[in-house]
Amino acid sequence: MTTTGMTPTETTTGPTVPEQAGVLQTHLAGYMATRVLQIGLTSGLLRAIAANPSVTPDTLADALGMDDLYVSVWCRAAFGAGVLDRSGDGYTLAPHMEMLLFDESSPAFVGGMVMAVAQPEMFGRFAENLTTGERMWWDETSPEWIASVERTGRPFYTRLLGAGLAQVPGLEDALHAGGRVLDTACGAGVGVVRLATTYPEATVMGVDGDAHSIGRAREAVDSAGLTDRIELVVSPLEDMTLDEPVDVVINNISMHECRDIDRVTERVRAALKPGGWFVISDFPFPDTDEGLRSVPGRLMSGVQFFEAQIDDQLLPRVAYDELLTRHGFTELGWFQLNPVHAVTHGRRPV
Repeated sequence: MTTTGMTPTETTTGPTVPEQAGVLQTHLAGYMATRVLQIGLTSGLLRAIAANPSVTPDTLADALGMDDLYVSVWCRAAFGAGVLDRSGDGYTLAPHMEMLLFDESSPAFVGGMVMAVAQPEMFGRFAENLTTGERMWWDETSPEWIASVERTGRPFYTRLLGAGLAQVPGLEDALHAGGRVLDTACGAGVGVVRLATTYPEATVMGVDGDAHSIGRAREAVDSAGLTDRIELVVSPLEDMTLDEPVDVVINNISMHECRDIDRVTERVRAALKPGGWFVISDFPFPDTDEGLRSVPGRLMSGVQFFEAQIDDQLLPRVAYDELLTRHGFTELGWFQLNPVHAVTHGRRPV
Protein backbone atom coordinates (compact mmCIF):
# COMPACT_ATOMS: atom_id res chain seq x y z
CA MET A 1 0.00 0.00 0.00
CA THR A 2 1.43 3.37 -1.04
CA THR A 3 1.13 6.27 1.41
CA THR A 4 -0.60 9.27 -0.16
CA GLY A 5 1.79 12.06 -1.13
CA MET A 6 4.92 9.89 -1.03
CA THR A 7 7.02 8.63 -3.92
CA PRO A 8 7.72 4.87 -4.11
CA THR A 9 11.33 5.47 -3.00
CA GLU A 10 10.36 7.25 0.23
CA THR A 11 9.38 5.61 3.51
CA THR A 12 7.90 6.87 6.73
CA THR A 13 10.98 5.85 8.74
CA GLY A 14 14.71 6.36 8.31
CA PRO A 15 16.51 9.03 6.30
CA THR A 16 14.88 10.66 3.32
CA VAL A 17 16.20 10.65 -0.24
CA PRO A 18 17.34 14.31 0.04
CA GLU A 19 19.14 13.53 3.30
CA GLN A 20 20.98 10.58 1.74
CA ALA A 21 21.79 12.67 -1.33
CA GLY A 22 23.26 15.21 1.07
CA VAL A 23 25.53 12.52 2.52
CA LEU A 24 26.95 11.74 -0.91
CA GLN A 25 27.24 15.41 -1.87
CA THR A 26 29.17 16.08 1.33
CA HIS A 27 31.62 13.31 0.41
CA LEU A 28 32.02 14.71 -3.09
CA ALA A 29 32.60 18.20 -1.72
CA GLY A 30 35.25 16.82 0.64
CA TYR A 31 37.02 15.09 -2.24
CA MET A 32 36.98 18.30 -4.27
CA ALA A 33 38.34 20.29 -1.33
CA THR A 34 41.16 17.76 -0.93
CA ARG A 35 42.07 18.18 -4.59
CA VAL A 36 42.00 21.96 -4.18
CA LEU A 37 44.42 21.64 -1.26
CA GLN A 38 46.73 19.32 -3.18
CA ILE A 39 46.87 21.70 -6.14
CA GLY A 40 47.51 24.62 -3.80
CA LEU A 41 50.38 22.82 -2.07
CA THR A 42 52.10 21.38 -5.14
CA SER A 43 51.80 24.56 -7.25
CA GLY A 44 53.00 26.97 -4.56
CA LEU A 45 49.72 28.90 -4.55
CA LEU A 46 49.13 28.42 -0.82
CA ARG A 47 52.67 29.44 0.15
CA ALA A 48 52.45 32.49 -2.09
CA ILE A 49 49.22 33.60 -0.39
CA ALA A 50 50.76 32.98 3.04
CA ALA A 51 53.64 35.27 2.07
CA ASN A 52 51.36 37.93 0.52
CA PRO A 53 48.09 38.30 2.48
CA SER A 54 45.28 40.08 0.61
CA VAL A 55 46.79 39.20 -2.76
CA THR A 56 44.37 39.25 -5.70
CA PRO A 57 44.12 36.33 -8.14
CA ASP A 58 45.51 38.45 -10.99
CA THR A 59 48.53 39.52 -8.96
CA LEU A 60 49.02 35.96 -7.76
CA ALA A 61 48.87 34.61 -11.32
CA ASP A 62 51.40 37.19 -12.55
CA ALA A 63 53.80 36.47 -9.68
CA LEU A 64 53.73 32.72 -10.29
CA GLY A 65 53.52 32.79 -14.09
CA MET A 66 50.12 31.10 -14.13
CA ASP A 67 46.89 31.57 -16.05
CA ASP A 68 44.64 34.30 -14.60
CA LEU A 69 41.39 32.39 -15.05
CA TYR A 70 42.75 29.15 -13.58
CA VAL A 71 44.09 30.94 -10.53
CA SER A 72 40.82 32.77 -9.95
CA VAL A 73 38.89 29.48 -10.20
CA TRP A 74 41.26 27.85 -7.69
CA CYS A 75 41.02 30.80 -5.26
CA ARG A 76 37.24 30.75 -5.31
CA ALA A 77 37.18 27.00 -4.66
CA ALA A 78 39.74 27.34 -1.83
CA PHE A 79 37.58 30.04 -0.29
CA GLY A 80 34.52 27.79 -0.57
CA ALA A 81 36.47 25.02 1.15
CA GLY A 82 37.29 27.30 4.08
CA VAL A 83 41.02 27.32 3.32
CA LEU A 84 41.06 30.99 2.27
CA ASP A 85 39.26 34.05 3.57
CA ARG A 86 38.32 37.22 1.69
CA SER A 87 40.55 40.22 2.29
CA GLY A 88 39.47 43.30 0.37
CA ASP A 89 39.63 42.41 -3.30
CA GLY A 90 41.96 39.52 -2.60
CA TYR A 91 42.42 36.46 -0.45
CA THR A 92 44.33 35.47 2.65
CA LEU A 93 44.78 32.15 4.42
CA ALA A 94 42.00 31.33 6.87
CA PRO A 95 43.02 31.32 10.57
CA HIS A 96 45.56 28.63 11.56
CA MET A 97 45.83 27.29 7.99
CA GLU A 98 49.48 28.30 7.65
CA MET A 99 50.37 26.31 10.77
CA LEU A 100 48.16 23.34 9.86
CA LEU A 101 49.49 23.07 6.31
CA PHE A 102 53.14 24.13 6.61
CA ASP A 103 54.44 23.94 10.19
CA GLU A 104 55.88 20.43 10.42
CA SER A 105 56.92 21.09 14.03
CA SER A 106 53.31 21.58 15.13
CA PRO A 107 51.40 18.71 16.79
CA ALA A 108 48.44 19.73 14.62
CA PHE A 109 50.27 19.57 11.25
CA VAL A 110 48.12 17.86 8.57
CA GLY A 111 49.90 18.93 5.37
CA GLY A 112 51.67 15.59 5.11
CA MET A 113 48.42 13.64 5.16
CA VAL A 114 46.91 15.91 2.51
CA MET A 115 49.66 14.90 0.13
CA ALA A 116 49.86 11.25 1.22
CA VAL A 117 46.32 10.54 0.03
CA ALA A 118 47.33 11.74 -3.45
CA GLN A 119 50.02 9.08 -3.82
CA PRO A 120 49.14 5.99 -5.89
CA GLU A 121 50.03 3.73 -2.96
CA MET A 122 46.95 4.93 -1.08
CA PHE A 123 44.07 4.32 -3.49
CA GLY A 124 45.33 3.98 -7.07
CA ARG A 125 47.23 0.73 -6.64
CA PHE A 126 44.41 -0.66 -4.47
CA ALA A 127 41.90 -0.07 -7.28
CA GLU A 128 44.22 -1.62 -9.86
CA ASN A 129 44.63 -4.78 -7.78
CA LEU A 130 41.11 -5.09 -6.41
CA THR A 131 40.62 -8.38 -8.28
CA THR A 132 44.07 -9.92 -7.83
CA GLY A 133 44.65 -8.70 -4.28
CA GLU A 134 48.36 -8.34 -5.08
CA ARG A 135 50.31 -7.29 -1.99
CA MET A 136 53.48 -5.24 -1.65
CA TRP A 137 55.95 -4.16 1.03
CA TRP A 138 57.61 -0.87 1.90
CA ASP A 139 60.63 -1.52 -0.30
CA GLU A 140 58.28 -1.56 -3.30
CA THR A 141 56.84 1.90 -2.59
CA SER A 142 58.05 5.13 -4.16
CA PRO A 143 60.37 7.71 -2.57
CA GLU A 144 57.46 10.15 -2.79
CA TRP A 145 55.30 7.83 -0.69
CA ILE A 146 58.07 7.37 1.89
CA ALA A 147 58.49 11.15 2.11
CA SER A 148 54.76 11.77 2.52
CA VAL A 149 54.51 9.13 5.26
CA GLU A 150 57.52 10.69 7.00
CA ARG A 151 55.78 14.08 7.03
CA THR A 152 52.50 12.51 8.17
CA GLY A 153 54.32 10.84 11.07
CA ARG A 154 55.99 14.04 12.29
CA PRO A 155 53.05 15.33 14.37
CA PHE A 156 52.71 11.90 16.01
CA TYR A 157 56.29 12.21 17.26
CA THR A 158 55.66 15.84 18.21
CA ARG A 159 52.66 14.91 20.33
CA LEU A 160 54.36 11.86 21.79
CA LEU A 161 57.50 13.70 22.87
CA GLY A 162 55.74 16.94 23.73
CA ALA A 163 52.89 15.64 25.87
CA GLY A 164 52.90 11.86 25.72
CA LEU A 165 56.00 10.37 27.31
CA ALA A 166 55.59 12.66 30.33
CA GLN A 167 52.34 10.81 31.10
CA VAL A 168 54.15 7.48 31.50
CA PRO A 169 55.23 7.30 35.17
CA GLY A 170 59.00 7.35 35.61
CA LEU A 171 59.90 7.11 31.93
CA GLU A 172 61.21 10.63 31.35
CA ASP A 173 63.30 10.46 34.53
CA ALA A 174 65.10 7.44 33.09
CA LEU A 175 65.81 9.23 29.80
CA HIS A 176 67.02 12.42 31.49
CA ALA A 177 69.31 10.26 33.62
CA GLY A 178 71.13 8.96 30.53
CA GLY A 179 68.97 5.97 29.62
CA ARG A 180 68.98 4.09 26.33
CA VAL A 181 65.98 4.36 24.02
CA LEU A 182 65.16 2.28 20.96
CA ASP A 183 62.84 3.59 18.23
CA THR A 184 61.48 0.58 16.35
CA ALA A 185 60.30 1.06 12.76
CA CYS A 186 62.16 4.37 12.91
CA GLY A 187 61.57 5.13 9.23
CA ALA A 188 63.36 8.17 7.85
CA GLY A 189 64.75 9.21 11.23
CA VAL A 190 62.34 11.88 12.42
CA GLY A 191 61.87 10.14 15.76
CA VAL A 192 65.50 9.31 16.54
CA VAL A 193 66.55 12.90 15.91
CA ARG A 194 63.71 14.24 18.02
CA LEU A 195 64.48 11.80 20.83
CA ALA A 196 68.16 12.71 20.84
CA THR A 197 67.47 16.44 20.92
CA THR A 198 64.67 16.22 23.48
CA TYR A 199 66.69 13.99 25.81
CA PRO A 200 70.34 15.05 25.32
CA GLU A 201 71.56 12.79 28.12
CA ALA A 202 70.09 9.67 26.48
CA THR A 203 71.57 7.44 23.79
CA VAL A 204 69.29 6.54 20.90
CA MET A 205 69.02 3.60 18.53
CA GLY A 206 66.75 3.22 15.52
CA VAL A 207 65.79 -0.03 13.79
CA ASP A 208 63.85 -0.40 10.55
CA GLY A 209 63.48 -3.19 8.02
CA ASP A 210 63.55 -0.84 5.00
CA ALA A 211 67.06 0.03 3.82
CA HIS A 212 65.87 3.12 1.89
CA SER A 213 64.30 4.56 5.02
CA ILE A 214 67.44 3.90 7.07
CA GLY A 215 69.43 5.66 4.36
CA ARG A 216 67.21 8.71 4.74
CA ALA A 217 67.53 8.41 8.53
CA ARG A 218 71.34 8.48 8.28
CA GLU A 219 71.11 11.67 6.23
CA ALA A 220 68.85 13.22 8.88
CA VAL A 221 71.17 12.18 11.71
CA ASP A 222 74.24 13.50 9.86
CA SER A 223 72.47 16.78 9.13
CA ALA A 224 71.59 17.16 12.83
CA GLY A 225 75.16 16.45 13.90
CA LEU A 226 74.08 13.52 16.07
CA THR A 227 76.08 10.63 14.64
CA ASP A 228 77.88 10.15 17.96
CA ARG A 229 74.62 9.55 19.86
CA ILE A 230 72.39 7.70 17.40
CA GLU A 231 72.90 4.19 16.06
CA LEU A 232 70.87 2.96 13.08
CA VAL A 233 70.31 -0.67 12.09
CA VAL A 234 68.54 -2.31 9.15
CA SER A 235 66.59 -5.29 10.48
CA PRO A 236 63.06 -6.68 10.43
CA LEU A 237 61.62 -6.16 13.89
CA GLU A 238 60.86 -9.89 14.10
CA ASP A 239 64.62 -10.58 13.91
CA MET A 240 65.82 -7.67 16.05
CA THR A 241 68.61 -8.41 18.53
CA LEU A 242 70.62 -5.94 20.64
CA ASP A 243 74.12 -6.17 22.09
CA GLU A 244 73.03 -4.12 25.09
CA PRO A 245 69.53 -3.83 26.65
CA VAL A 246 67.62 -0.56 26.60
CA ASP A 247 65.46 1.32 29.11
CA VAL A 248 62.68 2.28 26.68
CA VAL A 249 61.34 0.86 23.41
CA ILE A 250 59.05 3.09 21.34
CA ASN A 251 56.97 2.15 18.33
CA ASN A 252 55.26 5.07 16.59
CA ILE A 253 52.34 4.34 14.18
CA SER A 254 53.94 1.10 12.98
CA MET A 255 53.09 -1.63 15.48
CA HIS A 256 50.00 -2.60 13.52
CA GLU A 257 52.21 -3.24 10.47
CA CYS A 258 54.32 -5.96 12.06
CA ARG A 259 54.04 -9.16 10.06
CA ASP A 260 54.24 -11.15 13.30
CA ILE A 261 53.16 -8.82 16.09
CA ASP A 262 53.67 -11.42 18.82
CA ARG A 263 57.19 -12.20 17.62
CA VAL A 264 58.01 -8.48 17.59
CA THR A 265 56.70 -8.10 21.13
CA GLU A 266 58.87 -11.02 22.22
CA ARG A 267 61.91 -9.30 20.70
CA VAL A 268 60.98 -6.02 22.39
CA ARG A 269 60.71 -7.69 25.77
CA ALA A 270 64.09 -9.36 25.24
CA ALA A 271 65.61 -5.97 24.33
CA LEU A 272 64.36 -4.27 27.50
CA LYS A 273 66.07 -4.10 30.86
CA PRO A 274 63.96 -5.42 33.74
CA GLY A 275 61.58 -2.58 34.59
CA GLY A 276 61.94 -1.08 31.10
CA TRP A 277 59.03 0.51 29.24
CA PHE A 278 57.38 -0.44 25.97
CA VAL A 279 55.44 2.48 24.47
CA ILE A 280 53.09 1.90 21.53
CA SER A 281 51.92 5.10 19.82
CA ASP A 282 49.34 4.32 17.14
CA PHE A 283 46.02 4.97 15.45
CA PRO A 284 43.12 3.77 17.66
CA PHE A 285 40.98 2.14 14.99
CA PRO A 286 37.28 2.25 15.95
CA ASP A 287 35.75 -0.95 17.29
CA THR A 288 32.14 0.26 17.00
CA ASP A 289 29.88 1.17 14.08
CA GLU A 290 29.39 4.63 15.58
CA GLY A 291 33.15 5.13 15.67
CA LEU A 292 33.54 4.08 12.05
CA ARG A 293 31.11 6.79 10.96
CA SER A 294 32.89 9.54 12.88
CA VAL A 295 35.33 11.81 11.05
CA PRO A 296 38.37 10.18 12.75
CA GLY A 297 36.93 6.76 11.91
CA ARG A 298 36.51 7.69 8.27
CA LEU A 299 40.09 8.99 8.11
CA MET A 300 41.44 5.80 9.62
CA SER A 301 39.27 3.72 7.29
CA GLY A 302 41.02 5.50 4.43
CA VAL A 303 44.43 4.58 5.85
CA GLN A 304 43.28 0.96 5.78
CA PHE A 305 43.45 0.99 1.97
CA PHE A 306 47.24 1.24 2.12
CA GLU A 307 47.47 -1.11 5.08
CA ALA A 308 45.55 -3.79 3.18
CA GLN A 309 48.15 -3.68 0.41
CA ILE A 310 50.90 -4.63 2.87
CA ASP A 311 48.63 -7.38 4.20
CA ASP A 312 47.76 -5.47 7.33
CA GLN A 313 45.06 -3.44 9.09
CA LEU A 314 45.00 -0.87 11.88
CA LEU A 315 44.06 -2.26 15.29
CA PRO A 316 41.62 -1.15 17.99
CA ARG A 317 43.41 0.42 20.93
CA VAL A 318 42.40 -2.40 23.30
CA ALA A 319 44.25 -4.91 21.11
CA TYR A 320 47.50 -3.53 22.55
CA ASP A 321 46.34 -4.18 26.11
CA GLU A 322 45.74 -7.77 25.10
CA LEU A 323 49.11 -7.98 23.32
CA LEU A 324 51.11 -6.65 26.27
CA THR A 325 49.22 -8.83 28.72
CA ARG A 326 49.94 -11.94 26.61
CA HIS A 327 53.65 -11.23 26.85
CA GLY A 328 53.77 -10.58 30.56
CA PHE A 329 54.05 -6.80 30.63
CA THR A 330 52.79 -5.13 33.79
CA GLU A 331 51.68 -1.64 34.92
CA LEU A 332 49.68 -1.21 31.73
CA GLY A 333 48.19 2.17 30.96
CA TRP A 334 46.96 4.25 28.06
CA PHE A 335 45.88 7.76 27.09
CA GLN A 336 44.64 9.56 23.99
CA LEU A 337 46.53 12.53 22.53
CA ASN A 338 43.97 13.36 19.83
CA PRO A 339 41.13 11.53 18.05
CA VAL A 340 43.53 9.62 15.76
CA HIS A 341 46.40 9.13 18.21
CA ALA A 342 46.46 6.93 21.31
CA VAL A 343 49.35 5.66 23.44
CA THR A 344 49.52 2.31 25.25
CA HIS A 345 52.38 1.46 27.59
CA GLY A 346 53.61 -1.30 29.88
CA ARG A 347 56.75 -2.44 31.70
CA ARG A 348 58.85 -5.55 31.63
CA PRO A 349 58.62 -6.99 35.15
CA VAL A 350 61.65 -6.50 37.38
